[in-house]
Amino acid sequence: MLRTYRYRLYPNKVQREQIRKNIDACRFVYNWALERKKHAYEADGKCLSWYELNYLLTSLKQANLFLKEAYSQSLIHAVKRVVLAYQHFFRRVKLGENPGYPKFKRRKAHRQSFVVPNFKVDFEARRVRLPKIGKVKAVFHRRFTGNPKECIIVSTNTGKFFICIVVEDGKQPPEKSLVTTQGSVGIDVGLTSYATLSTGEKIGNPRPIQHALKRLRCLHQRLSKKKKGSKNREKARHRLAQCYERITNQRMDFQQKLSTRLIRENQAIIVESLNVRGMMSNRKLARQISDAAWSSFLRMLKDKAEMHGVTLIEIGRFESTSKLCSTCGFKNTALQIADREWVCTECRTHHDRDINAAKNIKMIGLRSVMAPREPREEPVELSALAETMKQETSSAKTG
Repeated sequence: MLRTYRYRLYPNKVQREQIRKNIDACRFVYNWALERKKHAYEADGKCLSWYELNYLLTSLKQANLFLKEAYSQSLIHAVKRVVLAYQHFFRRVKLGENPGYPKFKRRKAHRQSFVVPNFKVDFEARRVRLPKIGKVKAVFHRRFTGNPKECIIVSTNTGKFFICIVVEDGKQPPEKSLVTTQGSVGIDVGLTSYATLSTGEKIGNPRPIQHALKRLRCLHQRLSKKKKGSKNREKARHRLAQCYERITNQRMDFQQKLSTRLIRENQAIIVESLNVRGMMSNRKLARQISDAAWSSFLRMLKDKAEMHGVTLIEIGRFESTSKLCSTCGFKNTALQIADREWVCTECRTHHDRDINAAKNIKMIGLRSVMAPREPREEPVELSALAETMKQETSSAKTG
C-alpha cells in the first residue's frame, strides 16, 4: 500500500537557488510538452506518446542550455505528468464527466513542485540527499518503514520548502468491517454546524476565513497601493500569503482531527454526496461554502477509511433527508430553508433539521447496504431502522 509522508525542508541559500532552477526547468518542459501535444493533435490529428516527447526533449536541452542545470530525471517526469494529465482527461470524458482540459503551469502559482525519483534519507543526520542539490536539512517528526519510491519537492509562495516521500510499506489494505446499525454513523455537513452526527452531536464550524476577514481586507488594500515590481510590494505580497497560509493550516488541522476521530470511533460512516460547485453559484453563501471546504473533508474521510478498513457509504444528493421524518417516514414538502426546527404532522415528533437529516442519511445508507443481505425478498423497511435507532438513542441517554 502506498503512503505519503510530508516533511519540512530547510535548504541553505545555494540549495534554494538550485531548487528554484529545477522548478523553473520542470515548468518550462511541462508547458513545452503540453504545447507540442496540443499542436500535433490540431495539425495532424496525432497524439504524441511519452517516448516521442522524450526523444524531442534531447534537442530541447541543446537549444536551451539552462535545462542542463536541472536534474534530467525530473525533466522526464515533467513530460510524464503531461501524458498522465491527458490520460486522466480522456478517462473522465469516457465516464461522462465534464473535466477541465490540461492547463499550462504559471510562474507565479502559489505552489510549485518537481519530482525526484532518486534520493536518500538519513534519519540520524536529519538530511535528505537530492541529485544536483546536495544534502538538505529536514525535520523528520516521524519515521517511515518501507521502500521509498519517489519524492516531490514542493515550494510555497511564502518561501517554505517541503518534501513529500511516496513509500510502499508492503502492507495490504485491511478488510472492510461488517456494517452494523450500532457501529455506523450518519453525517450531515452544513454551515451553522460544520457536521451533525446521527447521534445528536453537533460540531461547530471554525470559520477561519470569517475570523481573518478584517485582516485580509487590510492586507489586500496595502498590497494594492504598492508599486508593481518594488520590494515593498513583494513584502506586502508575502504578508498576504502568510495570512492565507495560516487560514489553510487552521482549516486543515480541524479537518484532520475531526476525520481521524470519526474513523476511530465508527465502523461505517455514511455521508451525502454534494454538488459543491453548484452550491458555489449562490453568491450570498459562496464565501462560507468555500471556507467550509466540504470536498477536502470528505476526501480525507475516504482516504482514511480505505487505510483503516472502515466502510464509507455515499448516498445520492437528491434524497430528501431534511424533509423526511426519521420516525414515521412522513415527507414535509412545505419545509423551507429558513426552518431549522419543525414538527411532524403525522407522529407529532419535534425535529431539529440537521439532526433529522443526519438520522435519515444513516437510515438510507444502511438500507442500501443491508437490504441485499436479508434472506427474505422484501427490503429493509425504513420504519424498522428508525425504531432500532430510536432504541439505541434512548439506551445511550440512560447509560
